[in-house]
Amino acid sequence: MDKDARPSWDNPMQFVMACVSYAVGLGNVWRFPYLCQMHGGGGFLIPYLLMLLVEGLPLFYLELAIGQKMRLGSIGAWTAISPYLGGLGLASVVASLYLCLYYNIINAWSFWYLFHSFQSVLPWADCPINYNRTGPIEECERATPTQYFFYRETLDISPSIEENGGIHTGQALCLVLAWMITYLFIVRGVKSTGKVVYFTATFPYVVLFIYLIRGVTLHGAINGIKYMFTPKMEQLANPTTWINAATQIFFSLGLGFGSLIAFASYNQYNNNFERQAIVVALINSGTSIFASIVTFAIYGFKATVNYENCLERTRILLLNTFSLAEDSITIHTTVEWIEKLNTTHPLQFAELANTLENCDLESELDTAVEGTGLAFIVYSEAIKNMPLSQLWSVLYFVMLLMLGLGSMLGNVTAIITPLRDFKVVSRMSNEFFNGLVCLFCLLLGLGFTTPSGNYWFTMFNDYGATFSLLFIVFIEVTTVSYIYGIKRFEKDIEDMLGHRPSWYWKIMWAGTSPLLLFALFIFYIINYIQGGTPTYQAWNKELGKSVVTDYPVFGQIFIGLLLVSSVSCLPLTALYVYCRKGKRGVHRKTQRTVHTVSA
Repeated sequence: MDKDARPSWDNPMQFVMACVSYAVGLGNVWRFPYLCQMHGGGGFLIPYLLMLLVEGLPLFYLELAIGQKMRLGSIGAWTAISPYLGGLGLASVVASLYLCLYYNIINAWSFWYLFHSFQSVLPWADCPINYNRTGPIEECERATPTQYFFYRETLDISPSIEENGGIHTGQALCLVLAWMITYLFIVRGVKSTGKVVYFTATFPYVVLFIYLIRGVTLHGAINGIKYMFTPKMEQLANPTTWINAATQIFFSLGLGFGSLIAFASYNQYNNNFERQAIVVALINSGTSIFASIVTFAIYGFKATVNYENCLERTRILLLNTFSLAEDSITIHTTVEWIEKLNTTHPLQFAELANTLENCDLESELDTAVEGTGLAFIVYSEAIKNMPLSQLWSVLYFVMLLMLGLGSMLGNVTAIITPLRDFKVVSRMSNEFFNGLVCLFCLLLGLGFTTPSGNYWFTMFNDYGATFSLLFIVFIEVTTVSYIYGIKRFEKDIEDMLGHRPSWYWKIMWAGTSPLLLFALFIFYIINYIQGGTPTYQAWNKELGKSVVTDYPVFGQIFIGLLLVSSVSCLPLTALYVYCRKGKRGVHRKTQRTVHTVSA
């Protein structure tokens, strides 16, 4: 396809909105608050913002510059720099394909919860009655209603990855719906995407703002917010804190997938991507902090409710055991009465040792949950205790859908754009080719709707992209700095923007960012080796909770394939190009020999 005939955004705002919609995703809502909780609350912001400056911003800027300069997708852009680097773009396409396969199942779960929110009583509010109508289902009693609804009703999960069954019809239909909407969003390429991103980028902020107002007014919300902003500075001495801050910035901005290169390739040549890179990166990080305030308000409410329920159970136990008057103990005086009764009735109190719960608000707030556990279990548990819970449930899951579908636009574009740069694909209509890609991903993604599908989802989430993306972006920044050349890259930027990049950008590209990425890459390999046999959380219905289980041999082999498949694209493509050049050289030499003999 002729680069001059390439479609473009209607205006720079569409590009910014597309980047925001792509970068601001589910990780801002369910990953960043978890890391804050794990690594010292407000203290985590110090390494997080530092990593934004030395890693996130420079690499984000670099990918936008490459896309806008080359006006090609990831494969074409890196091939233009060097034919041997075409595999780098192909590696990005493979990583994006893996992401597309499992990411849309999250949107399917959101649709499932959304449809179940339109009921007089939320289905995860109480345990369902058993078939004999004699009481609640035992599995639900051992767990919680929210856990039961997620693991049994939503996933119909098997006890292990080795046990499988048929496709969950409801989940399959929700997945089809998610892919149909994704297709409608991208049906005409950038022209469709440019219109949709105005909604997918802004609507989540409307819901987050509404939730913020509601959240801070909830009983106990202040406990969660104080917990977030109380820094534990000792966590700054923990290397894991810095490593998690770096990886969060890296994945939150969506580096290495090729989506940013694809989006920037539709810009006008003189578009000011430098300012846009800074704006989008700051919006992304600001959203993470904003979403954390909302999340910790919900955390505080949930923790306070659980704490007070625990105190209420303890109060009733004390009243019954010591035959006290109903109004003699209140929730607020329960702890005092425990100390008093332990002193006055030590023998009788000792008999309660096995039944008396340890009620502690701090330990409730310390319980860290991320990913689907936070999005579909913790939030659901908090929502069911709110007045007008159906309304808050609908708002929350619509927000999750907008975040998920907005990110899917970038994920699918990262596959479609580089492939459309090939002549054979460029002859196809947008509608037909985009439909083929969506249908292909849908058919493969149906595997995630089986009883063992959640375990495969976890495998793809843990191993499908992390290793390869660190490798891809390390090669990207090293290539630009030392193969393409910083000075040549400077001139390209000057040609587009009218000025050269400042010393800050050049220092980051040439030294700081590559060293940091290399350190993260090595740490990942060492951590993987030292971790022993890979494990996953298998649902045990007898215990009503997840238990750590080793992956079987076939699972470990598949993990190895996930780790190697995208990374191997670079050396294999380089070898292919080298062999083709060698054959051409031999062919030309043979032709010259023939001409010489005939002469």
